[in-house]
Amino acid sequence: MTIPSQVRRAAGIEPGDSVVVYVDDGRVVIETRARLVARLRRDVARDWTGSGSVVDDLAADRRSEADREAG
Repeated sequence: MTIPSQVRRAAGIEPGDSVVVYVDDGRVVIETRARLVARLRRDVARDWTGSGSVVDDLAADRRSEADREAG
């Protein structure tokens, strides 16, 4: 994909960067993978209300779900 240089510079995208393209509320959004990962980490850290590890909580949820389905 070719992104015009003025748009690339304004967005901080360097030639050869890996980008992610998605639609958000009808808008096409292009951002670098690094920026996406940083944003997601920041959002999860801000919104996380769990008491421990995300992985531990997910595993516990899956075990509960499996127990419900089996029983």
